[in-house]
Amino acid sequence: MKTETCKLLIIGAGPGGYVCGIRAGQLGIDTIVIEAEKPGGTCLNVGCIPSKALIHAADEFARVRGFTGENALGISAKAPQINLARTVAWKDGIVKRLTGGVASLLKKARTRYVNGQARIIDGKTVEVSTSEGPTRISCEHLVIATGSKPLELPSLPFGGKVISSTEALDLQEVPNRLTIVGGGYIGLEIGTAIAKLGAEVTVVEFADRILPQYDAELTRPVAARLKELGIQLHLSTRAKGLSEDESALLAEGPNGYLEIPSDKVLVTVGRAPVTQGFGLTELGLTMNGSFLAIDDHCATSMRGVYAIGDVTGDPMLAHRAMAQGVIVAEHIAGQSSVWDKRAVPAVCFTDPEIVTVGALPNDIEGSKTSVFPFAANGRSMTMERSDGFVRVVFDPENELVLGLHAVGFGVSEMSGEFALALEMGATLTDIADTIHAHPTLGETIQESVLKAQSRALHI
Repeated sequence: MKTETCKLLIIGAGPGGYVCGIRAGQLGIDTIVIEAEKPGGTCLNVGCIPSKALIHAADEFARVRGFTGENALGISAKAPQINLARTVAWKDGIVKRLTGGVASLLKKARTRYVNGQARIIDGKTVEVSTSEGPTRISCEHLVIATGSKPLELPSLPFGGKVISSTEALDLQEVPNRLTIVGGGYIGLEIGTAIAKLGAEVTVVEFADRILPQYDAELTRPVAARLKELGIQLHLSTRAKGLSEDESALLAEGPNGYLEIPSDKVLVTVGRAPVTQGFGLTELGLTMNGSFLAIDDHCATSMRGVYAIGDVTGDPMLAHRAMAQGVIVAEHIAGQSSVWDKRAVPAVCFTDPEIVTVGALPNDIEGSKTSVFPFAANGRSMTMERSDGFVRVVFDPENELVLGLHAVGFGVSEMSGEFALALEMGATLTDIADTIHAHPTLGETIQESVLKAQSRALHI
């Protein structure tokens, strides 16, 4: 059996694993990254990037289709068509370039990359099944970065007509009728895109409203847009399984049983950490529910073993995993790097988009909120998308900004300013007295804090 040694061994080349590997290489740490599939993990291959590619294609298609009838802009166009197989091929090209880029960045950092299935022997030893045979790797430090996978419902196991987000992003043709089980961000992002491509989309959600992880004020504009797109919502409804001939989804709601005709059923009820099948349980690490418990250095209960990303729990976000990867690499290099982040942005790429950073209204006793609508913003009007608003949560005693949120067209690009404001401990005056370019959507951030100070200019 081939053997190798290294100081740092990382299992998983998703956003957390590959960033940890790159940073470790930059710091001169002898590092190996193991990945059973392609580099980039869920995010680059079957998650963040391909879903945004599909959303972009759907938006472009819907925009052109909107010009086939009367419109305020006076633009006329013939009825468009879409070749979804070609769209998916374009998406795959983007994924291929990005995953190839990850491999190049690891090589540039002098971090070794091993493609194969890992199995943990102990906290210092991992055996990898590769195309060239087994390799045993010994290390000083081990990082678990195995990510997560779509959660499966016992009544709707994946296969045939029942698909996960992975298969939804690889469809070769638009289904006539798509039913989505789960009204969270994954289901609504994909469902909105497929509806814009011409499918009849129905959403079945067990909670009494969509996007239950966000407050109702933020989700209201999204619900209104879903109605405009013709997406049917069945709230407070439980999916029971497929009909006997598998032509429909059976569900039970407030008004009794439902039979929803479906060509495809997309199940998006959450994600589960990947902790089984590679020997992790043999280490006997302390768990936090189904997730690995970690400290501020991302260290587990076993000395020399770390965990980052989705296997460590919520929020299951690629940028959180990346930040954790950097902390682990720098900690192993002897730097005083710990998890002390005040802000982890969460972005929902629905239509309109949602961004939340920091405290929500009523999270902190005594806090106050200020809201500025996009309907009062010139840039929004010129883009024909003035639904939504920007909201600031603040401490009225010292004007410290506690949270920033937005729902509207293109607000995902505001997440950086939101996070920066909280990390730097910005006050209302800090933001209010910072010149924001005109005409931009970003002016609404300044206007929201001006309103909080009772000196709003444009409302």
